[in-house]
Amino acid sequence: QVQLVESGGGLVQPGGSLRLSCAASGFSFSSATMRWYRQAPGRDYELVASITNADSRTNYEDSVKGRFTITRDNAKNTVYLQMNSLKPEDTAVYYCAAFRGYRLGWGQGTQVTVSS
Repeated sequence: QVQLVESGGGLVQPGGSLRLSCAASGFSFSSATMRWYRQAPGRDYELVASITNADSRTNYEDSVKGRFTITRDNAKNTVYLQMNSLKPEDTAVYYCAAFRGYRLGWGQGTQVTVSS
């Protein structure tokens, strides 16, 4: 059974940082592409960042380039999202997802609120 459990969200002031984690189980983590999505209130899901399985190539949504970094630790079956220089518009529920040709699973989400 595929399980993805996000953690690390919270309330942070503008300009602050958070590190999200997503612990995976129930599938071959090292062979899956991992993605972070977010959904702000009243808005559609948005792909924030992705990291491939084979060579850990990364891609980012334009608004987070230079501020967010996605990494993975295959030994710990965990993917991370380091978020720096946070802005109020980054406020959303953040989800991780696993893909291997198709979506394997989706986490329950962790709330990130950027506010003074």
